[in-house]
Amino acid sequence: AHWQHIRTSNPIESTFATVRLRTAKTRGCVARHTILSMVYKLGQSAQKKWRRLRGFKLLAEVIRGVRFKDGERVEPVKEGELNRVVNI
Repeated sequence: AHWQHIRTSNPIESTFATVRLRTAKTRGCVARHTILSMVYKLGQSAQKKWRRLRGFKLLAEVIRGVRFKDGERVEPVKEGELNRVVNI
């Protein structure tokens, strides 16, 4: 399997760079409601350039705590099976 590279050292900061740049330029010039609307619209605009993560269908399972190794689900070892392996 080929390793997928992330082309940034800080993906969260890179994601919101557009929003941060625009809000810094307009700071102090607008009301809170206006700036929230602008941030929302900038986020929508930036979203068009984002790439979908490979394996995005498995994200719900990752959030639930399911373990994966090399892209495959790892079933937890039951206590009885662990003793049987150790005693051999």
